[in-house]
Amino acid sequence: MRHPNNGEIERYTDHYFNRSKQVIGKFGDCQVTYAIFMRRPVVFAPRLALEWLEETGRARNTKVELDLRYNEGKWVGAGEPMMHITGSFFHLVDLETIFLQKLGPACVAAYNAWTMCADMPKAAFLAMDARHCAGQEMAEMMAYAASVGSARAKRKVGAVGFIGNATHATAHFFGRDQGLGTMPHALIGYAGTTLRAAEMFHETFPGEPMTVLVDYFAREISDSLEVCRRFPDLAAKGMLSLRLDTTGGRYIEGLDPASSYAVLERFSPESIRGYRSEEELRFLVGTGVSAAAIFHLRAELDREGFDKVKIVASSGFGPAKCRIMAEAEAPIDVVGSGSFLPSNWTETYATADIVEYDGQKRVKVGREFLHRTREADSTRSP
Repeated sequence: MRHPNNGEIERYTDHYFNRSKQVIGKFGDCQVTYAIFMRRPVVFAPRLALEWLEETGRARNTKVELDLRYNEGKWVGAGEPMMHITGSFFHLVDLETIFLQKLGPACVAAYNAWTMCADMPKAAFLAMDARHCAGQEMAEMMAYAASVGSARAKRKVGAVGFIGNATHATAHFFGRDQGLGTMPHALIGYAGTTLRAAEMFHETFPGEPMTVLVDYFAREISDSLEVCRRFPDLAAKGMLSLRLDTTGGRYIEGLDPASSYAVLERFSPESIRGYRSEEELRFLVGTGVSAAAIFHLRAELDREGFDKVKIVASSGFGPAKCRIMAEAEAPIDVVGSGSFLPSNWTETYATADIVEYDGQKRVKVGREFLHRTREADSTRSP
């Protein structure tokens, strides 16, 4: 059973709901209908919240009626009721806090994942968010959300989307038994050189595709080529990938501000000829993993005959950075990202209001838009 179970709910819910439950128990129950909405556009990702609601209902021997206004993965506009829930006031009143916790953040993360995948439809995405999550429950919620956003992008624009994530526990959301990943920076430090880390990994996991971090010693180009020359068979078979995760405190090997502009002038001139904000310019020609850095590495690999070697890009690849990379047509094969997590937590707040008591419409003034005016239509959202 998902946390918290029925016996723990009182400890985790807002206490005024507990007190309301006591009042209802004293003066009599009634049937109520809740409307659930959010104040910003989202992608509907309700499964974890609904599963918890269903499990709690079974434990309490009570049933609820769900009127889902959208199917999972549908776009929902700001302020639009995404569902109505009808049932016993006594059994629903203390569930609101936890239900909304499980719903809002997932919907925002799914929206972010969808926009990222849709903007970069040819790139595969790997969810690397687990270490940024506040515990196991959030990690499950965010992995689920990424899978929902990814599925929407696949459906709408034929995107590759998220191919997996970093942990075994949530790999099932991506149709896998295990998480994906090869080596962290710590293994490079342990080995002493990038090449030795690659050799150690290959000896430990022979025959597997390998992704090698190449920024540890600020020798992104030199170490990349050294690894490719050491493993020519893997390189030729497309089983070798190089991951750029350069810190924002420096340019990658061989680049500076002037040469970064020169790289984009050669490979993506239109990306730097119009007005760009400071943030957009940083993504294009700044320090760290910029579009220029990716073009530069790709050009050096191709020049040395390693055109089958893939580039994995990470470091701050949220919706804004993905959009700029897409506009520049940066040659990225895989994006490693945990940046689909909501960046503004206040945007994740879902809201529930009761709109009917024993079938009579009644809601606080200003929320009349939550009343049900038509039957659920899962096809009306874009």
